[in-house]
Amino acid sequence: DCGRELCKRNCVNVGAGYQPARVPKGQNCTGFGLAADGRVTDPPLQKGCMIMTPEKLVELAKEAMTHAYVPYSGYKVGAALLCADGTVYQGCNIENAAYGPTNCAERTAFFKAVYDGHRDFVSIAVCGGKDGVITGGFPPCGVCRQVMREFCEDDFIIYMINPEGYEAKTLAELLPYSFKASEHMA
Repeated sequence: DCGRELCKRNCVNVGAGYQPARVPKGQNCTGFGLAADGRVTDPPLQKGCMIMTPEKLVELAKEAMTHAYVPYSGYKVGAALLCADGTVYQGCNIENAAYGPTNCAERTAFFKAVYDGHRDFVSIAVCGGKDGVITGGFPPCGVCRQVMREFCEDDFIIYMINPEGYEAKTLAELLPYSFKASEHMA
């Protein structure tokens, strides 16, 4: 715990500046909670004046799913990507008749964030289902996992939404033995 009351990484980008938020007691300056046994818990980062919880990120992913363009498969997918500064980018899947040009919800969210200059990400919530009905967890595809690897560390959290709530996994758990530029292209 850094002991600071205000921390830029726990602020939200609001227009031209940052709106500081208090770092709750027992949390470090990255906004992650620290459990008694030393485990890192879910990040309560700020968006606006509200704490960005995994539950709120889940709701944003569900909302993003409603924007999916899926005239061929009918499978709607939504994603909500949390940046380290508290900014959230939503994405949906966008199908194409040729199939190859189809873009997944996760990559849509990442590409929007990268276009806006973001490179530091905390977590993503993902949901999907036929006709927008969530019937089970919807893990990211292999291509999306590799895009996540390009920008994220092993502890990046993926919330896979299911009818009962969500299951959280780290990128290292979903993409073991991954191809990392820092290791394989140095």
